[in-house]
Amino acid sequence: MENNGHPSQTALMAAAARAAHLLVDDSPSIFADPLARTFLGQRAEELLSYHRSYGAHPVLAGARTSAVTRSRYTEDRLAALADEGVDQYVILGAGLDSFAYRSALADRVRVFEVDLPATQEWKRGLLTATRTEVPPSAVFVPFDFEHQSPRSLTGRLVRAGFDPGRPALVSWLGVTMYLTREAIGRTLAVIGGFPPGTELVVEHLLPDELRDEAGQAYAESVMAAAAERGEPWRTFLSVEEMDVLLRAHRLDPVEYVKQRETVEPAGWERTDALRPFALSVLARAVVPSPAAEA
Repeated sequence: MENNGHPSQTALMAAAARAAHLLVDDSPSIFADPLARTFLGQRAEELLSYHRSYGAHPVLAGARTSAVTRSRYTEDRLAALADEGVDQYVILGAGLDSFAYRSALADRVRVFEVDLPATQEWKRGLLTATRTEVPPSAVFVPFDFEHQSPRSLTGRLVRAGFDPGRPALVSWLGVTMYLTREAIGRTLAVIGGFPPGTELVVEHLLPDELRDEAGQAYAESVMAAAAERGEPWRTFLSVEEMDVLLRAHRLDPVEYVKQRETVEPAGWERTDALRPFALSVLARAVVPSPAAEA
């Protein structure tokens, strides 16, 4: 999802949602990304002005809810795994993710940002222009999922410093809905070949019959806009379908987390427009040990 060497509109919208959360929503924040605004570059004021003026609109509030809940859950998992000794973090479709440049946890893990070469070149330029320090732990791994075989991803990661003998956390957020089920499976097959103990957090969207009213309304609005800009949603999976897909590629499902479950119940006692809705699910799976497979 890239256009002429710039991040996709989807990546920009996600970063704008994370940035706007700190500007228009009430405390306590669900997730704090103080660099998101910087990563919007020259479009920051334009994109954030929509949230400032119409922040309670269901589509904008829904975008913020989706962006901050999935980031909160994933980085909470990373913190827990880092305490257990996991020190590799692979971000598939990294886009404008800012983890490596703002989190104290980045000092404890090696971060591998996987994305289109042109998008990464744009991001490198932005980091230089904004004088954002790139820590030694951050590594860019250029990769085009549309035109390169997912099987070659492991080799590219290894050449970038990934240790194929140690487990990692792999995050794959906001991407699978744009891919075919076959393309999703090919990438899952690669992750299933990672070292035992590797965890995957992957976001998928539910089919319409499993959404609530708010989730359906959000999907109809955003799906139409995505299609118009050349980024159509292609795949929707129930939890049962994702379960089958994960198991078929040597990944053992651990849990399926809805937006409401990413924070404590008291975290939803809010006075702003953020409300959880049934559309996206975060699937967490693990690469089993050979003994567990036996």
